[in-house]
Parts: sequence; C-alpha cells; structure tokens
Amino acid sequence: MRSKVDIKEDIFNLIREYSEVENNEETSFEIGDRIPYAKRVFDAQERLNLVDSALEFWLTSGRYCNEFEKKLGEFLNVPYVYAVNSGSSANLLAFMALTSPLLKDRAINRGDEVITVAAGFPTTVTPILQYGAVPVFVDVTIPEYNIDISKMEGALSSKTKAVMIAHTLGMPFDLEYIVVFCKKHNLWLIEDNCDALGSEYLIDNEMKKTGSIGDIGTSSFYPAHHMTMGEGGAVYTSNPLLSKIILSMRDWGRDCTCPSGHDDTCNHRFQGQYGQLPKGYDHKYVYSHLGYNLKITEMQGAIGVAQLDKLQLFIDKRKEHFDILMEGLKESSEYLLLPKILDNVVLSPFGFLCGVRENIGVNRNDLVDFLEKRGIQTRNLFSGNIILHPCFDNIRGTDAYRVYGNLENTNFVMNNVFWVGVYPGLTSQQLQYMITSIKEGLSFYLEKNSKGE
Repeated sequence: MRSKVDIKEDIFNLIREYSEVENNEETSFEIGDRIPYAKRVFDAQERLNLVDSALEFWLTSGRYCNEFEKKLGEFLNVPYVYAVNSGSSANLLAFMALTSPLLKDRAINRGDEVITVAAGFPTTVTPILQYGAVPVFVDVTIPEYNIDISKMEGALSSKTKAVMIAHTLGMPFDLEYIVVFCKKHNLWLIEDNCDALGSEYLIDNEMKKTGSIGDIGTSSFYPAHHMTMGEGGAVYTSNPLLSKIILSMRDWGRDCTCPSGHDDTCNHRFQGQYGQLPKGYDHKYVYSHLGYNLKITEMQGAIGVAQLDKLQLFIDKRKEHFDILMEGLKESSEYLLLPKILDNVVLSPFGFLCGVRENIGVNRNDLVDFLEKRGIQTRNLFSGNIILHPCFDNIRGTDAYRVYGNLENTNFVMNNVFWVGVYPGLTSQQLQYMITSIKEGLSFYLEKNSKGE
C-alpha cells in the first residue's frame, strides 16, 4: 500500500498542473470585457495550502491559523493579532473589547459617545449602536474623504469615550492630529483598517503601518480586499490588557487562554475561585466576558498564509495602478475632484475615488451609467450617508445618535462620488481603457447637456 506522503505528493502535483492549465487559459482583454472593481489574485500555493489543511482535517483554528496570526503581526509590527471570521466581526470585537469591565472607568458604557463619520461602511458604526452607545457623526473633508479634524473638539462631550473611524479606501486619516486628540482627552482609538492594509503613516519620526498606531486595528480579508481568505478578518493591538480581552471575547468570553486542543497549560485548571462559582470549578468553562465564537477555520488560515507571502507585491501593484489613474485623469480635474493624499503617507489603496464637481453639466449617476455600460464596474463610497438609510428609519431623530454640525460634505459624497478598482490583476490596457472611458463619458454628457438634450 502506498504511503500518505506519496499520495499527497501526487495530489499536489495534480494541483500544480491544474493551476498551470488554468493560467494558460486566461484570455487577453477585449474592449467591452467586464473590468471588475476587485478580484481575487492567487496561484497554485493557495490551493496547495487549502488541500493540505483539508487532508489534515483539523478544520477549526490550528497551525495554519497560528502561522497566519504570527506573520500578520510581523507585517504590522504588532505583538497581538487575532484572526476572526470577517472584517465586520473584527469591528464588532474591537468595539466590544472596550466595554470590558477590566477597563474600569475607561470602559464604554451604554449611553457613552463614540466619534465617527457617516460617510463609510455601516459595520464601523453598527457595533456602537447595537451596544447602546451613541455614535457622534462628524463631517468629512473633500477631496481627502476622511474625518474633518477641525470639527472634533466641537463634537466632544463629557460622555465621549472613543474615536472609531476607517481609513477611507486606503487613504489614511490624519493620525498625527487624532492620536494627540485621543491622548489629550483620554479616548480610545479604533482604526478600521479594513481598506488600508499596508498603508503607512509617518508619526513620531517613524513610518508605521496603519492599524498599528491606535489602540486597536481591524482588517478584512473579503475577496475584494488587499488579500483574501474568502471571508475573514483580524483584530490587533499592542496593549496586553486589550489583547487579553479581545482573545476572551473572540473565544466565547472564556477566561482560560489554553490554545484549542490543549488543557491545563497553567497547571491550575481546578484550583481557582471565579465570580460566585464553587472553588475549583473547571477553568476551561469559566467565562469572564459575554463573548462570541468569531474564529476562522484552518482552511481560511491556510489560504491566508499563502496570500500574506504576496501581500507586498499586491500593495505595490495597487500603488502603481492608483498612480496611473491619477496621472491619466489629471487633465480632467476641472470636472473631477481627484483624491488628495496626506504628505506623510505611503499609500496602500483599495480603490480610486472620483468626485464629480457640481454644476458642470455632468452628474455622478450619468457618468457611472456610461462606465457600467462599457463594462467598467464602479462603486459608491459605501453608504454615502448612513443616517439616511432604511436601517436608521426607526431611530432617526432620536437620541440614539448625534450629529455635530452639518454633514454637507458627507451628502456630497453620497450624491457625487464613485470609485473604480486598482486591484493587482488589472492590466495596463484595462487601466488606459478606464481612463479613456471616464474622459469620454465626461465629454459625452458635457456636449449633450450644452445642447440642452
């Protein structure tokens, strides 16, 4: 009988052959072909890791997940990384960690306030509302498309406990100001880093990865993002106490820190006194938080390990594509508000934002329709203004949230802004076609509207 090692090698060779055939079947771009805003980029290694984990059949978090967390921590230069099942779960876990009683008077309680923006993805805000804390919405600036830091002092109140905002499409918000602001007012900072993995910010004379600068950072590994494991995310921190809380809440809220499949690593499993439980109650079933089960599977970890090895290449290609679009559309800046990047930033973009200027004879919806008909996939900047969505119908106008000032620029984003992809799989021909199509769309509607058609 053949050994498992020999059979596995035959399987792996077939996977390599399959991937090679698949790569050879890829067709060249033809005008009119669909250009997605994002797409998975992978090779045989992801499949090899995936099958290896399937043959091992551990299924739940194991050696691949551990390797993934370790490698992501090294990439971010963060000591504590915990993989979770989605970026939205990462935001939930990051926020809920700040409600832990272990944080004493710094814990977020129901009714406390969290400064954020309405121009973003809903799951940056959802955990705040679901817990019963109060999001305080502040406007954004254009064309940076990030929080207006000049409004933050005014948004502050005696109930403010944290700031939770995303780096918009990979463009970092003003971390230098916001870190000082949070320290000054003793606030937590959660960096929603789901669209910015690999972006860097110069702070304290050192380039640091976004997500590693605040108290907690979050990532998403949905297929559209910088790297993927299908579904998945991560929460990371440099704070040992927050690390303890995050691990507990991710893993059912348990007090025990034994890795999966291990018992009594502390040698005191049946000796402790916890809460009002009887002395010596099994520590593996002691719960210090009301938690969740948000872990990833071993198969996801296996894919993530292979993707991490390609991450810097992915980031470099995204930067290159972003720069090509920026250069190609510069001459259209009379009509388009192109994104503005802070000077002390190294960009790892998720997409390329375009704001269609007002009162120029072209609107966002017409231009987007023109591009979509040409096969160029577009996206709005997520919710635009989350307060105006049906999910707010039952709380609109109540004290469940607060708005500081007006959201004039947020509404501009809702009505006038779209974005196109910069993902690593795009070709130079596709990028040029996108540039040409945007320009031709502008010209078409400018001419049409000048004739009063």
